[in-house]
Amino acid sequence: MTPRIIYEAIGFLLGLVFGSFLNVCIARLPRHESIVRPGSRCPQCRAFIRWFDNIPVLSWLVLRGRCRDCHQPIPWRYPLVELTCGLWFAVQAARLYTVLRFYFYDPTHSAPSSYAPLAIIANLAVTILGFLLIGLIVMDWQTGLLPNAFTLTGIAAGLFLICTQAIFLGPTEQQIVLTRQIHITSAGATTNPGNVFLTGPEALIGGRLLAVVGVVLLLLAIRWLYRTLRHQEGLGLGDVKLLAMIAAFLGFWPAILSLFLGAFAASLYAVVLLARRRAGAFTKLPFGSFLAAAGLVAAQFGDRIIDAYAQMLR
Repeated sequence: MTPRIIYEAIGFLLGLVFGSFLNVCIARLPRHESIVRPGSRCPQCRAFIRWFDNIPVLSWLVLRGRCRDCHQPIPWRYPLVELTCGLWFAVQAARLYTVLRFYFYDPTHSAPSSYAPLAIIANLAVTILGFLLIGLIVMDWQTGLLPNAFTLTGIAAGLFLICTQAIFLGPTEQQIVLTRQIHITSAGATTNPGNVFLTGPEALIGGRLLAVVGVVLLLLAIRWLYRTLRHQEGLGLGDVKLLAMIAAFLGFWPAILSLFLGAFAASLYAVVLLARRRAGAFTKLPFGSFLAAAGLVAAQFGDRIIDAYAQMLR
């Protein structure tokens, strides 16, 4: 099998390329500009960027963070986004390596190789979600906007991928069966195994749709309650759509974990700002940035965190 480092290297390089494209989205989508035309330009002098000055990270280092034409500083955000995407893609490539090795090269595992597409699609979903969340972190922090081009498109992509997973489910996999406890003592009697309530695809797709609807209703209720008590907006609809996107990719409980971690991190940040007298009681915070960052944590570690929490309650 191809060494793991090769998967990680290819993932990192792909991530750099997608990170460069993500920078274009970050710069243009909040201003409702096309991400296709015109080509990349300097944000200061508007000069078109040459292809050899548009190589992710490397060009920024060669130019020492300055435009070749006007010599104005190029924001450090550009290489940081590219590196972050590169690292995210590399981590997911390493997970893909683990999946392929488990299903196709490990003779000791018990799961059939037909389950592999489910894991591969889940890995792809997390990769795409990370790309979207990294962009939303920066956009909300800089502009206070969470563009529909990312959130609504992300919801559609997450639901499409879960429908794709449903295609590869086995005949009885993940189906929901209603059972009734029937005790029959007569000779030769058999136990009623129950009736199928939902097939696997119905349960998978329906559960994910309910997750999206559930988090939307929850945040709308919080938004209404805050507005009723404080007589001002405390939560934007962009945040609602962002959490719905996370639910579409990961499910209900990882989305709730993202909400908890995002609110906790935003609260700590607010306390720091208040302590340094850089904010007041009515200062608006880029909550979407914290929520998106928490989504990255939930995407990577959510299952383990939720399982650990469930074990504590037993």
